[in-house]
Amino acid sequence: MASQYEDLIKKAYSAFNARDIDTVLSTMHPEVQWPKAFEGGYVSGYGAIREYWTRQWTEINPHVEPVGLNERKDGTLEITVHQIVKDLQDNTIFDGTVKHIYILKDGLLRRMDIEL
Repeated sequence: MASQYEDLIKKAYSAFNARDIDTVLSTMHPEVQWPKAFEGGYVSGYGAIREYWTRQWTEINPHVEPVGLNERKDGTLEITVHQIVKDLQDNTIFDGTVKHIYILKDGLLRRMDIEL
């Protein structure tokens, strides 16, 4: 990955995998919108994301590694990720590659969408 956003992305994903919500939130804009990947819809704002992830991690164990970064012509940031999702008994639910598409604002993550 080579971009002015590489450090921001690495920080966000590393903190997510470490379950360090405060550090992940520090990479996000206050008006952030985040997809509820396994449920549909979005959550908005730091409090809603904290609540969503805290609940999600009582049900599944996701691990997401960025493997590619592309700045799209429309100004969005495309992050190709290898995602492994396991249940709490360590059974694999999903193991594959998806794309996380970010809209940035003020140098922070403002919205994320998922492309399969």
